[in-house]
Amino acid sequence: MESPAQRRLNAIQSHLLPSAVYAAEDESLIGRNVTSSSSSPPFFVDQQYSVVLPEKLQTGKWNVYRSARSPMKLLSRFDDHPEIGTLHENFVHAVENYRDYKYLGTRIRVDGTVGEYKWMTFGEAATAREAIGSGLRYYGLEQGACVGLYFINRPEWMVVDHACSAYSYISVPLYDTLGPDAVKFVVNHSGIKAIFCVPETLNTLLSFISSIPSVRLIVVVGGADEHLPSLPSTPDVKFVSYLKLLGQGRRNLQPFFPPKPDDVATICYTSGTTGTPKGVVLTHGNLIANASAFCRKVKFYPSDIYISYLPLAHIYERSNQVICCNNGVGVGFYQGDNLKLMDDLAALRPTIFCSVPRLYNRIYAGITNAVSTSGALKERLFRAAYNSKRQAIMNGRNASPIWDKLVFNKIKEKLGGRVRILGSGASPLSPDVMDFLRVCFGCMLIEGYGMTETSCIITLMDVGDVLAGHVGSPHAACEVKLVDVPEMNYTSEDEPYPRGEICVRGPIVFQRYYKDEVQTREVFDDDGWFHTGDIGLWLPGGRLKIIDRKKNIFKLAQGEYIAPEKIENVYAKCKFVSQCFVYGDSFNSSLVAVVAVEPDVLRDWAASEGIQYEDLGQLCNDPRARNAVLAEMDDVGREAQLRGFEFAKAVTLVPEQFTLENGLLTPTFKIKRSQAKEYFAKAIANMYAELSTSEPALSKL
Repeated sequence: MESPAQRRLNAIQSHLLPSAVYAAEDESLIGRNVTSSSSSPPFFVDQQYSVVLPEKLQTGKWNVYRSARSPMKLLSRFDDHPEIGTLHENFVHAVENYRDYKYLGTRIRVDGTVGEYKWMTFGEAATAREAIGSGLRYYGLEQGACVGLYFINRPEWMVVDHACSAYSYISVPLYDTLGPDAVKFVVNHSGIKAIFCVPETLNTLLSFISSIPSVRLIVVVGGADEHLPSLPSTPDVKFVSYLKLLGQGRRNLQPFFPPKPDDVATICYTSGTTGTPKGVVLTHGNLIANASAFCRKVKFYPSDIYISYLPLAHIYERSNQVICCNNGVGVGFYQGDNLKLMDDLAALRPTIFCSVPRLYNRIYAGITNAVSTSGALKERLFRAAYNSKRQAIMNGRNASPIWDKLVFNKIKEKLGGRVRILGSGASPLSPDVMDFLRVCFGCMLIEGYGMTETSCIITLMDVGDVLAGHVGSPHAACEVKLVDVPEMNYTSEDEPYPRGEICVRGPIVFQRYYKDEVQTREVFDDDGWFHTGDIGLWLPGGRLKIIDRKKNIFKLAQGEYIAPEKIENVYAKCKFVSQCFVYGDSFNSSLVAVVAVEPDVLRDWAASEGIQYEDLGQLCNDPRARNAVLAEMDDVGREAQLRGFEFAKAVTLVPEQFTLENGLLTPTFKIKRSQAKEYFAKAIANMYAELSTSEPALSKL
């Protein structure tokens, strides 16, 4: 009689390949490929990126998806270095193998001026992390204490983080753009003992220093001691500069206190779109499992250079840093000003560039707008080059190099000219933008899907997969299933593709929300599945597509459910639209939208129409501008096949962008919906009032 394990193995095999294939084989494909490496495994037949397993051996439905690269076992360690189980061991590995390689680069000089990139090697970073960790011990911080990092990306951020790992401290990133109330909440909620900050964020801390009693030490980063403002003196809190702490640590070196894989590495507070931040507790094992699964899909080299500008307080960038460290990748930091990012890219010339759809959409809009205004001849040349190269990519062929020489090399230079990998995350990237970027930059573009609660990545596109419009297959450190959401009419029986809420299980999934058992219980079921709140469907080959959001849906007066983020992503492709906030509620039967305009595009349109105006605000209020933008949005909506009730029926144009500073965006550039509703309350009310007078018949339905 077959054992349960053998029955499971046979079930997987029969699902992977037709029986005729097995007849031609002498042995089990899975049996000799239990944990395949990145070299095209034999069960990658017919574009099978995932395998499907029964949730329960005896009675379960075939609804659990795993990576075809590791169908029998979820990955928790690096294939080539299974001894690495913590962030500390990951950095030790990097130092041992890449000691003299450049690691952390910055253009900012001690006096604040900007020059060429100067680099700290892995060995130098290791020396600094030992000194900083010893300095914290010198000031009495015990193992397991929480350490806050309250400044934007720079080399010292990584040195402090490595010090926390080496001495078993728990790092707690603080978004530098959070308001004082949110920062105060996180500091008190996590009981932070020491905070690393810069002079700018020090002022914020001082404004409520008496309200954060757990803090015993504040370290000010940046510049020489003589350039720092005079530090205050209080009986309960010690203030010291980063350089002074570095010197004190060097004179009082302490042995490491290495953590274990199950020890807490960090508490990442998700800013969220509503409510107070939630502290996501992640262990060293969580973060190593995530990085190891990514490295099984994508190969990195010590010769690679990565630019760091996405917030280090966000898990997306944090995860990228773990991967870079493991592979000896050099990390160059931006100046700290997004408006100067293009200058930093030109100076650094990175080979790896990760971003979010918001920036990629702006790149797409900028290039297409430049092409459309370049003249008929240049536009025809671009279209010919684009269509030829795209066709070659889709057919798996190399495009003619003449197109790069004539057209695309100039575009590649925008990102430094050497990028070989583009990464996208945080929200879905539209298929046409993805195809466009692949063609223009001539490199691998990989989109992933994940959350803070899953240590970043859940699914990731496979290298060589040229189909756009999905977020790839589960990586090797987790398994995924879709759960029916009957109130939204999403079920596993849907045709042609199964649909439902995305649920995840495996070594990447977080432990708990810190000091919040109620919300922890809400997102975990009895079988240990984490419920993400996102709605997905399975495309052929086991690739996941995000189609909706369970938490952000609302119902219109006629009973239709609306997923505003999906509609906003559609409207983002409109040339007039820089950002878009779609609103509706159960008291109204139609949607309205607030659009932050692309200033140059709107001004060019006004000039072509002969419209006079004093400033951009006046132009935004012109009914002719609103009508033109709404008409363009309608065209984009029809092309995307939005349903009738998903079209915005009125629009308000605003010259001001949605930003972190005005409270309309989270640090990951998602719209804070409740804040946006309040911020634009008058505009929303005016749009519905106009609709009620222009469509009086609606009130009689």
